[in-house]
Amino acid sequence: MAIQPLGNRVVAKRIEKEEQVVGGIIIPDSAKEKGQTAEVVAAGPGSKRDDGSVVPLDVEAGDTVLIGKFSGTEISVNGTDYLILTEDEILGVVED
Repeated sequence: MAIQPLGNRVVAKRIEKEEQVVGGIIIPDSAKEKGQTAEVVAAGPGSKRDDGSVVPLDVEAGDTVLIGKFSGTEISVNGTDYLILTEDEILGVVED
């Protein structure tokens, strides 16, 4: 199943940090912080102006982006967790 976002929305998948156990303490999943980086899976066409023209998004599928901890709406499709965000909720693009 493919998800095609509308307007200025983006579908992204959080990039989970590697888990490090220090001193044998295991942190449960419910207490872990959410990652602040995500990979863009799909991007909408862009926002529309009053005259009907479309302003394309600055991000595209495959980009790694920085997001806020509580940004977007979490959804699950076929057991995979995704976020649906607006372009305004993306803080920046990570460049290699």
